[in-house]
Amino acid sequence: MRRLTGVLCGVLLLVAGCGTAGFSGLYNTPLPGGADLGDHPYRITAQFADVLDLVPQAAVKVNDVPIGRVDTITLAPDTKSAIVTMSLNGDLKMPENSFAQLRQSSLLGEKFVQLAEPAGEPAAGTLREGSVIPLTRTNRNPEVEEVLGALSLLLNGGGVNQLADITRELNHALTGNEAEIRALLARVDRIATELDGQKSEIIRAIDGLNRLSGTLVAQTANLTTALDGLAPGMAVVTQQRDQLVGMLQSLDRLSGVAVDTINASRESLLADLRALAPTLSKLAEAGTNLPEALKILPTYPLPDVAGDVVKGDYANVTARLDLNLDAIFQNIANSGKFPSIQLPSNNQTSTPASAPPLAIPQPQPGTAAQTQPATGLLPGLSDLLGNLLGGTP
Repeated sequence: MRRLTGVLCGVLLLVAGCGTAGFSGLYNTPLPGGADLGDHPYRITAQFADVLDLVPQAAVKVNDVPIGRVDTITLAPDTKSAIVTMSLNGDLKMPENSFAQLRQSSLLGEKFVQLAEPAGEPAAGTLREGSVIPLTRTNRNPEVEEVLGALSLLLNGGGVNQLADITRELNHALTGNEAEIRALLARVDRIATELDGQKSEIIRAIDGLNRLSGTLVAQTANLTTALDGLAPGMAVVTQQRDQLVGMLQSLDRLSGVAVDTINASRESLLADLRALAPTLSKLAEAGTNLPEALKILPTYPLPDVAGDVVKGDYANVTARLDLNLDAIFQNIANSGKFPSIQLPSNNQTSTPASAPPLAIPQPQPGTAAQTQPATGLLPGLSDLLGNLLGGTP
C-alpha cells in the first residue's frame, strides 16, 4: 500500500511538472534527425499572417534541404500576425531580401519553413543575426481542407450543373456566325498587336498622367483657393445673367445686320477691292522708296537731315540764284503793279527835281494806262518777292 502511494505521488509530480513547464521543455528538446546547425548558428525572425499548425522544432529548408529549425512562435504586438524565430546554420549564406514560405512535406505531412531567394529582383545583402523577414515577403500554401472545401462548394452549390446550359447557349450563339466570330477574333488580335507595339507610348502617357496628378496634388492648396475664389465670381455672373443674355442676343442681331450689309454690298466691295488692287501693287513695288520719300514731310522744304543740325552750328547748303533779267521784268509786268525805279546819279543819294520819274505803263482792260511814282529806292520785301515770282501781293 505504501509502495502504491509512492508511485501515485511520483506520477502526480510528473504530471504537475509537465503542466507547468513540460510542454515548453518538450518543444525545446532537440528531435533526432534534425538539421545540423554547425558551431556558429545565427537566429532570424519572420512575420507570417497565418502560421497554420506550424510548431516549434519544425524544419527550415532551402531547396528541400534542412538548414535550420523553428525555435519559437509568438504573437506579434499588433495581434494580427505571428513572429517565427528560426535558427540557421552559420555556413548558410542567403540574401537579406529572401522570401519565407510555409510548405507541407506531403498531403498530410508536417509543416516547415522554406527559404527562397527573391525572384524577379536582384539579391541584396545577407541574412545575419537578428535579420527580419517582413510580412510582405512571407506567405503560405492553401491547406488541404481549404482545397476540399472549395471543391465541395463548387460541386454542391456552384455552377457545375449549369455548365450544360452554358455550353448549349454558346453553341447556339456561335452556330451560323463563324465568319463574324473569326473576323472579330482577327480584329481583336490586330488591336492587341497594335497596343503591344504602342506599349512604350502607353507607358509614357501613364507616366505623364502620374506626373500631372502629382503636380495637381502639389497644387491642391492653390486649386482650393482658386475654386473658393471662383464662387463669388459665379455669383456675380448669375446675378448678371439677364444682361449677359441680352448682350448675346444683341450681338446676334448685330451679326445678322452685318451679314446682310456685306451680302448687299458685296459687288460694290469687290469692285472697290479690284480697283484698289493696282494702287496696292504700285505701293508694294515702291518698297522702301515711299518711306524714304516721306521722311522730308516734317522738315519741308528743308531735307530731313536738317533736324540733325545743332543750334549754332552750320550745315552745307547749296543755293541756285537765277538772274535772268527778261524773266524778272516779265514777272514784274505780270504782277499787276508798276513800281517806279529811280536811278541815283553818281555821288548822290536823291533824284534831281528836274528828272522825270521812270514809270512802266500797264494797260488795264477798259481803262487808260496809269503810272505809279516811286516812293523809295526799292519796293517792300513782300512786293519784291511777289513781283519776282509772278504773283500778286
